Amino acid sequence: MTEGDINKTEARNVKVGRFIVIDDIPCKVVSIDVSKPGKHGAAKMRITAIGIFDGQKKTLLTSTDGTVIVPVIKKSTAQVISIDGNVAQVMDKDTYETYEVVVPDEFKDQVEEGKEVEVMEAMGRKAIIRVFRGE
Repeated sequence: MTEGDINKTEARNVKVGRFIVIDDIPCKVVSIDVSKPGKHGAAKMRITAIGIFDGQKKTLLTSTDGTVIVPVIKKSTAQVISIDGNVAQVMDKDTYETYEVVVPDEFKDQVEEGKEVEVMEAMGRKAIIRVFRGE
């Protein structure tokens, strides 16, 4: 992880639908539970999130004034050049960079050569998150 891949914020600023890093995995927040402060302590937050690359459920328990890591998410449009098994070679529509990305099971029937896809990049990993309909 490099400084260009992450930012930091206080846990109280995290909202459902945003992204945070739990156990070095970028995740999308799906729920937040906040407990009231006790007699000798600060309020605690239980943040539940789903890994954006592996789909695993992760939980982070922290105080509301604790620091959480926020990944820098980049989204781009790419065109599928070729497919080999569950790996697609794609070309970024803006930079013309070509790279390989694993095709998620949910998109296996939709990804075809020549189609456009939306790719999400976070912390050096890339994943297809959407397949655009062809004309």
